[in-house]
Amino acid sequence: MLRNGLKLLAITFLVSCGNPVNPPPPKFSGENLPAEKPKPAAPKPPAPPKPEPKTSLDELQTGKTAAASPLKDIGYNFDSAALSEDARSILRSNADWLKANMTARIQIEGHCDERGAADYNMALGAKRAQAAMDYLATLGIAANRMSTISYGEEIPTCKDKTEACWAQNRRARFVVTAAK
Repeated sequence: MLRNGLKLLAITFLVSCGNPVNPPPPKFSGENLPAEKPKPAAPKPPAPPKPEPKTSLDELQTGKTAAASPLKDIGYNFDSAALSEDARSILRSNADWLKANMTARIQIEGHCDERGAADYNMALGAKRAQAAMDYLATLGIAANRMSTISYGEEIPTCKDKTEACWAQNRRARFVVTAAK
C-alpha cells in the first residue's frame, strides 16, 4: 500500500508539473523572434523631376545659358567693389521686388573679368557680392533670406578680349533660389 501511495504521489507530482493551463507568453530575443511576413513591395513613386539649374555654375555645368530673373544684375568698375549710383538704383528696385515676395530667398553671385590673378578675382567677387548684400540689408531685406558666393573670373558672360566685354563680366548676379 505504501508503494501504491508513493506511485500515486509521483504521478500527481508529474501531472502538476506538466504544462500549465495558461502558460506565460514567450520572451523574444534576437534568436527566437517570430518570422516576419514579407510585406508586399510598395509601388515606387515616379522619380522627381530634375531640378532646374539655379546658379550660374549649375547652368554652366548643364550647358544652359543664364535664366531670366525678376532681379537685375548690377555692374562694377574695374578692380572695385564700390556700388555706383546706377547699382544702388537697381538694388532699390530689387529690394522692392523682394519686399513684395517675402518668401523668396536669393543667392548673390560675385563675378569678375579675366584680368588679374584667379585668387585675387575670387576675393574681389566675394567683396562685390557682400557689398550688394549689405546694401540690400540696409534697405530692409533680412540677411537670412540672402547668401553670397564668388565665382571670380570662372563664369564670364562674354569671352571677347574687349573693355565692353570685360565690363559685362564685372557684375553681381541675383538668383532666386527658393521660397520658404
